[in-house]
Amino acid sequence: MPSRPGAGRLGRAARAAFTATLPGLLAVTVAFAETNPLELAIEATYLVKFGAFVEWPAGAFPTATSPFYLCVAGTHPFGSLLDRAAAGASVDRHPIAIRRLDAVPRDVGCHILFVGAGGQPPLDAALAAVRGKPVLTVTAVPPAEPRKGIVNFVMQNNHVRFAIDDRQAAADGLRISSQLLTLAVNLHSR
Repeated sequence: MPSRPGAGRLGRAARAAFTATLPGLLAVTVAFAETNPLELAIEATYLVKFGAFVEWPAGAFPTATSPFYLCVAGTHPFGSLLDRAAAGASVDRHPIAIRRLDAVPRDVGCHILFVGAGGQPPLDAALAAVRGKPVLTVTAVPPAEPRKGIVNFVMQNNHVRFAIDDRQAAADGLRISSQLLTLAVNLHSR
């Protein structure tokens, strides 16, 4: 896949340091309800960190330092947690900018799009709007739900985990790092 050199990549030391923190996030026990602030904080942190483990195709960023857009569609369950997690963060040299959307147009311009279950815009419409575009879609729907993003948060033994559909990522022009793929609890391989 053609790619701009360095797109979605961290330096070796930074990547190793972050990779070492991911299992720690996976091990955090969440013994509360679905709207537990700790669960939401972990999901917000994952949303910010996922970008470092995805390679976007050439042209996904207008310039070498243009913003990396992390979007939340519809109901905003994270409140200020996502803003705090993204404060001062970047993906490669792209500063992370949070966008909250009421609707998801086809040309939304997001690099990561989180769509919660229920509410507006409907999950189907939001996912369909970016299908085939280089957008890492992330959802938090029950495993039995057939409509999911490329990444789907799940609770497993009171831990926040995630499943990854690498086939859909490839179809949308994204390449997910093997380091992130090995942490997925359910992987749909290419």
